[in-house]
Amino acid sequence: METTQQGTPQQRSTERRRRELLEAADRVVLRDGPGASMNAIAAEAGITKPILYRHFGDKGGLYAALAQRHTDALLASLRAALDAPAEQRRERVERTLETYLTAIEARPQVYRFLMHPADGGSSGEPGFDVGRHSAPLLRRMGEELAQVIEERVDLGPGGRQLSRAWGHGIVGMMHAAGDWWLSERPCPREELVRSLADLLWGRLADAGDRADGPAF
Repeated sequence: METTQQGTPQQRSTERRRRELLEAADRVVLRDGPGASMNAIAAEAGITKPILYRHFGDKGGLYAALAQRHTDALLASLRAALDAPAEQRRERVERTLETYLTAIEARPQVYRFLMHPADGGSSGEPGFDVGRHSAPLLRRMGEELAQVIEERVDLGPGGRQLSRAWGHGIVGMMHAAGDWWLSERPCPREELVRSLADLLWGRLADAGDRADGPAF
């Protein structure tokens, strides 16, 4: 039987069902945050927990699928912020920081689920190591940002390694500062954006744009 690039009808049906289950999981996460349980997600989707396990394996598998879903969306937003017209490079930097902070502020329960998963507790479900699941998410964001920096900024010899160091460093800074800010709300978002941009500015302000790539 000939199939298309989109797969067989059964594969398309499975993928559509998986998306529906992820949307149900999103609704529960928005309500319960890190306390979201497989039981609650199965109930929201109108299925039994064994069916949920059949699609994702366990809570770690579901977490990984949700992490990819939200990381894809966040990275798309960050790239759009970097690619949008701007008269000055600092404006791009501030807009990128603003995009990240706006995203975690808009869906704090999703952020907490991804970065601070519960340990099981009263849900009766086994916990899973936070670092084992969140570290790949942050690493992916670091690599993506490193690629953007390398494409746009002329850092001279050793520029690729420096781009990677900056990419991962900036993501680590955004994550740590955003986590603290979301928890304590010590200042308006705009003030934190300016403070972080001040910290980043240094050598980035002096570097030129790459002649063979888009401007940063």
